[in-house]
Amino acid sequence: MRRYRPLPAVVFAIIVSALVGGLFGRSALATDDKIPDHYRAFTAALSAIENSYVDKVESDALVTGAIRGMLGTLDPHSSYFTPKEYAQMRERQEGRYYGIGVSIVAVDGDITAVTVFEGSPAYKKGIRSGDVIAKVNTKDAKGWTTEQAMRELRGPRGTTVDVEIRRRGYEALIPFQLTRDEVYIPTVPAYFMIDSTTGYIRMQDFGENTDRDVKHALHDLTSKGMRRLLFDIRNNPGGPLDQAIQVANEFLPRGRMIVYTRGRIANSDQDYRAKDDGEFTDIPIVLLANRNSASASEIVTGALQDHDRAYVVGETTFGKALVQSVYRISAGAGLALTTAHYYTPSGRLIQRPWDASFDEYLSYGLKDQSEVRQHAASELKHTDAGRPVYSGGGIEPDKRVVGQFEGFNPDRLGRQLYARQAFERFAQRFSAQGDTRVSGTSTGRKDVKPNFVVDDAMLADFREQLKGDRVRLDDEAFKKDIDFIRAMIRFRIDEAVFGIAEARRHLVGADPQAQAALAMFGEAQKLTELSKAGRTKAH
Repeated sequence: MRRYRPLPAVVFAIIVSALVGGLFGRSALATDDKIPDHYRAFTAALSAIENSYVDKVESDALVTGAIRGMLGTLDPHSSYFTPKEYAQMRERQEGRYYGIGVSIVAVDGDITAVTVFEGSPAYKKGIRSGDVIAKVNTKDAKGWTTEQAMRELRGPRGTTVDVEIRRRGYEALIPFQLTRDEVYIPTVPAYFMIDSTTGYIRMQDFGENTDRDVKHALHDLTSKGMRRLLFDIRNNPGGPLDQAIQVANEFLPRGRMIVYTRGRIANSDQDYRAKDDGEFTDIPIVLLANRNSASASEIVTGALQDHDRAYVVGETTFGKALVQSVYRISAGAGLALTTAHYYTPSGRLIQRPWDASFDEYLSYGLKDQSEVRQHAASELKHTDAGRPVYSGGGIEPDKRVVGQFEGFNPDRLGRQLYARQAFERFAQRFSAQGDTRVSGTSTGRKDVKPNFVVDDAMLADFREQLKGDRVRLDDEAFKKDIDFIRAMIRFRIDEAVFGIAEARRHLVGADPQAQAALAMFGEAQKLTELSKAGRTKAH
């Protein structure tokens, strides 16, 4: 008997990135004569369970489980959202809400800050990733669910909330009074100049304002002298289709195909072309993608690769070419239903096949990527300039550089430390020199300056933490992963103390995928010239 299991969080991130929205109207109801019989069978089974099952069960839970089980027979991405989940999905796509600006998770009964959004009330006051929210308005938060905490922390703009934080190295709780405000969740959390002519943009998600975020970054970098772009969309799970089209359009001339969809319902066959002349059609681009770049991010990657507008470096992308139409159904619940496939401009279907249980499909990101991949002749397609590209499972990079963990490919110890969040815990003991936002007596904490160096003393402190965490240390294994360990220590401290842009700026200098990408701008320039020649010939 087949069981339906909840999907892992990384896959949920892909699922909620539905590509197309819609309303569930009467026209969508099936008219098959067998449906009434199915309704009767379902309601009879529901009634029998409610009345006769040995334990009391909630009807809502039964219906939710039944719908999810039904969708689980279709594909790995069709999904049902309860009213709460649907609201959270819409909030994520809209990218705004009113609160203090902290994403939270319950860890061992503690409400713990995962991300503190830059510019938010919590960020301005000095709350950091890893802080435990111990009290909210004098109420003990121990044992709360994330939903309970969110209800207490969010509220109308301009209202205040008192929180007390437990932070490593401080004996007493740290009090904060925060004024709730509109919190903006950026989909472009970092952009900067790598050197005098090379700009960098990190697009880590898609929301309803991603095109605006990308355009703002492009204009700002251009004003600073950008003449070529490193476009980083690694680990981007996707999002709204219209945003993928508009982002791609920034780099393509009017009329170029960006993506097309094919399905069996009305209006599912659509061709999407660039509506405007992009402002950045002549800038050389190296695009960084990896195994967790999926959905809408693959649309952008595929369009730029097919039109010879970007040289792609990294790993073969996830391979999700299913279009989800989002239907709002009764009581505020939602249904993300696969209604079409999408194809890149050259005709590539990049959807990977899945096994009956979806296990192999969903565990794709955990597997080592083969250096050589075999293709059937039918999978061969060509870019505008005649370069070979292939259908059949993700977008393959022009230059493969394996790097699952922030661009690195560490051995077992490095992967273990990354998975156990050892670097994040270590970063919690550091503060920025001169930061006076948080008062109180602390022990064992250290101050760092911008552009600090991970020296031998810091590595020794990190090793002591690992011993305290009962991590078995092997000197040879530690030495083998030393570059990764140094880079992650610096990245997590930078991220916690100086912000994500500074953290990314320093990481680019060590990240093997990014370094390989920077060496490929000669190839990107050749593609730009081919693209220009193609446009001239077309005219």
